Amino acid sequence: MIYIHHQNIDEIWYGAAMKDEKIYATLFATTEKKVLQELLESLPCDLPFQLAEKLNSHSMKLLKTLKTIFDGKDVTSNFETVMDYMPKYTQKVLKCVAMVPVGYITTYGAVAKAVGGSPRAVGNAMAFNPFALLIPCHRVVRADFSVGGYGLNGDVKRKILQREDRSYKEDVKLKINGETLSVFPVKRLKAKNKS
Repeated sequence: MIYIHHQNIDEIWYGAAMKDEKIYATLFATTEKKVLQELLESLPCDLPFQLAEKLNSHSMKLLKTLKTIFDGKDVTSNFETVMDYMPKYTQKVLKCVAMVPVGYITTYGAVAKAVGGSPRAVGNAMAFNPFALLIPCHRVVRADFSVGGYGLNGDVKRKILQREDRSYKEDVKLKINGETLSVFPVKRLKAKNKS
């Protein structure tokens, strides 16, 4: 049985769908209804679920971690996400994106070079990321360093990235499964997207 845990922290609702300590989905939203509805839409359709009566220590830790990520703070997490029901390509994209560190962004094209496929295929895979914040799809932007799409909206994505800015100056190349993923300081985004 998958249990849905959710909590309002500082006027944002954070939610997680979990079975034991395995995570099937995470989400944040401005309303309780939205976080619950979208969590349910993220679950594999053949798995039974129910609303948890109360948070347990693992779900409390996870929801606080989501809040910490939302606030732009550094987090070391080793939560186990369940992806085996997803297409292999989506899994590759999400595992790659999970490697993008705080303070950096990458592009759909850079992810495509690292995992194969096209920027559009990466975007399509990312549109179904059931692990909002935990797998930081908000750190993936368009080739021109404009924000691009995001589940809530581009302004939320931009604000999260601004909070994550560490004033890094140099581009970095990460090795992921023998391939190279280029990441860029968040400042690149801000230079192109001044409000």
